[in-house]
Amino acid sequence: MGEEKKITGRKNVILCIVSVLVLCFLLFPLFWTLNTSLKTEQEIFQNPPTFYPHVLNTQSYAAQVETGDFNMFRSFANSFLISLSSMLIAVVLAVPASYAIAKYRFKGRKVMLLFFLVTQMLPVSVLLTPMFIMFKGMHVYNTWWSAILADTTIGIPFSILILKNYFASIPKELEEAAYIDGCTRFGAFMRILVPVAKPGIIVCAVFSFLYAWGDLAYGMTFILDQQKRPITAGIFNFMGQYGTKWSYLSAFAIVTIIPVAVIFIFMQKYIIAGMTNGAVKG
Repeated sequence: MGEEKKITGRKNVILCIVSVLVLCFLLFPLFWTLNTSLKTEQEIFQNPPTFYPHVLNTQSYAAQVETGDFNMFRSFANSFLISLSSMLIAVVLAVPASYAIAKYRFKGRKVMLLFFLVTQMLPVSVLLTPMFIMFKGMHVYNTWWSAILADTTIGIPFSILILKNYFASIPKELEEAAYIDGCTRFGAFMRILVPVAKPGIIVCAVFSFLYAWGDLAYGMTFILDQQKRPITAGIFNFMGQYGTKWSYLSAFAIVTIIPVAVIFIFMQKYIIAGMTNGAVKG
């Protein structure tokens, strides 16, 4: 492969300026949300709008940790439990399933892949009613398990579609060499193939966790007790019959996205590598 081309001169300056403008455009909604969270309710509706809070309002953030029906720390723990459990189930089931689809040729394989793809296209509203009936019959309605299983139905198909490409791109000779060295099929899978597919597994784990973390429909529909609901359900605590506390709502949004931002900051190397490597072979 040839050396990477370096962009210099006027073209480099133009591309840098365009990149900064695009970045400002993409980050403006986040800036405006943070700006709104630090304003008073009167200043929020001021016309023309202000681009920084003239009176710093920290009460909107203090309200997030006040005791009552909605507790930020308890909701954080609920969301973490639901998201982590959903992620673990999705990864544990998707890794062997994607390996089997990639390495074995069996009847109905393409139909199965099409089925996984279709599940990614179905709107959540279509799935709520049948899931509600199933969870009532399984006696897991109004428990964390209902939200965990519902979120897993999205994480598993996505993970299989991503990991299938990873296992398909691994040379067959690598697996055969493990057999020659005395590994069983399961041993070769765990010691050779899984470590090779580690970037893809990390990507699937991250996206499964983030989807479950940001879910609102399943958490609101299948969990009735406020004490068991995830953090996303707390958005309705700042929306009243006679109005919305926009500063409180914006502060809630900022606090909620902190875990998402932290995950992307520390995992971006694995996410980028996993998404690009997984697209090598279909």
